[in-house]
Amino acid sequence: MIMIIIKEQKTTFQKEEVTMALVGQKAPDFCLNAYDPVEKKYTEVKLSDYAGKFLVLCFYPADFTFVCPTEIAAVNAKIDEIRALGADVLAVSTDTHFSHQLFCEVEPLLKDLKFPLAADPTGKTARDYGVYIEEAGLARRGRFIINPDGIIVAEEVLNPPVGRNVNELLRQLAAWKYVYENPDEVCPANWRPGKKTLKPGPEIAGKVGTVVTIDELLAE
Repeated sequence: MIMIIIKEQKTTFQKEEVTMALVGQKAPDFCLNAYDPVEKKYTEVKLSDYAGKFLVLCFYPADFTFVCPTEIAAVNAKIDEIRALGADVLAVSTDTHFSHQLFCEVEPLLKDLKFPLAADPTGKTARDYGVYIEEAGLARRGRFIINPDGIIVAEEVLNPPVGRNVNELLRQLAAWKYVYENPDEVCPANWRPGKKTLKPGPEIAGKVGTVVTIDELLAE
């Protein structure tokens, strides 16, 4: 007699954190408490407050940390240039708006901060944008450029130890503003205002190098 023994195997499913790219999608809505360092008051900020303009939505891990104030200060130093491009800035962390107030009051780099810090203590907005670190209860360094129609056109997400480049943000903002206003043109690599753009069409397909050279692309 042949005995067939079926051995039960237990399979353990491990939950994985999956982040989906949001580029090209409608920006998730939000309504958050915030600290306004210009008016020195608590306020409420909504995505709809920025309708009709570009919004740079910057998530950062936490108040009273080390890289975070350097990033906020770098963006603040360029805020006039950012606003000249028809954009505004909102920074978000999972701290409370009370923590944001104290952070602005004691951190020397945040003196004269000109944009609000929004509070996402439940992590809902960070989750909606795919940057929430569940085990830490913090947001990654996620930066989203939202166009005047409420569409996310660019995103950059970094793990906490490395800060982002504000000059690259300015370059991208200028490029996105240009193509928004000139939808039949595109901006090649390293494009800056005043440099060549391209008009996609069969006449340059496979021959882009006849329109712009590598030296032109890399020129400062």
